[in-house]
Amino acid sequence: MLVTAEGIFGTIGGGTMEWKAIAEAQRLLLSGGKQSASRYLLGPDLGQCCGGQVEVLTTVADVAALNAFAAEEQDETRTLYLFGAGHVGRALVLILAQTPFHVVWCDARPGAFPTAVPANVSLRADVDMPGVLTGAPEGSIAVVMTHSHALDLAIVDACLRNPAISVTGLIGSATKRARFEKRLAEAGVPQEQIAGLICPIGLGGIRSKRPDAIAISTAAQLVALDESLKLGKASPQNVSQSGSAAS
Repeated sequence: MLVTAEGIFGTIGGGTMEWKAIAEAQRLLLSGGKQSASRYLLGPDLGQCCGGQVEVLTTVADVAALNAFAAEEQDETRTLYLFGAGHVGRALVLILAQTPFHVVWCDARPGAFPTAVPANVSLRADVDMPGVLTGAPEGSIAVVMTHSHALDLAIVDACLRNPAISVTGLIGSATKRARFEKRLAEAGVPQEQIAGLICPIGLGGIRSKRPDAIAISTAAQLVALDESLKLGKASPQNVSQSGSAAS
């Protein structure tokens, strides 16, 4: 967590401990100190029932340290390709603005994008939408929700054949998935790749078809997938596939 005279960036867990850590950081900034260490017994010292103890190291950072921190944060950012700027795509982008994903938002239709987008979003209006995946960073995620099922199929085909795309999600029903599985197999996509397609997208338990509800469900699944990838355990089987999205 970074603490400045104007505010904070990041978190070490919230609650009373974080509040005390912020106060200590501000004390160091005002006093001209360089470093301090504080140990907290979560029960006796902070009145928290979770138990255990935590040591917090507070260091006044120079420009080089801040640059190193920024580089580390950048290395942990995963690229997410979002195909489609319809109602669900727009709702999803707003939720993903609060996540570490770098979102590459793709839609070739004129006027498809809103006039303003979050800072972590790059816009691509390429006519060849599957071609956007050329040069994708290793470990990227793709989510497909365009206005056209034929275009969805072409993009999913490209995603499943691209080794840099770790996970591909597709908006749609179980019927849409079955039809896509058949057509992808006929096109020569390996069966193990087809089996990895997440469709329907979104965590289970949400039946609403509102764009915001589908977006929230999908964003939660994407965060879970990102964590699984970082642990080296990512596969569609690790995240619930009982989705809420319809075709």
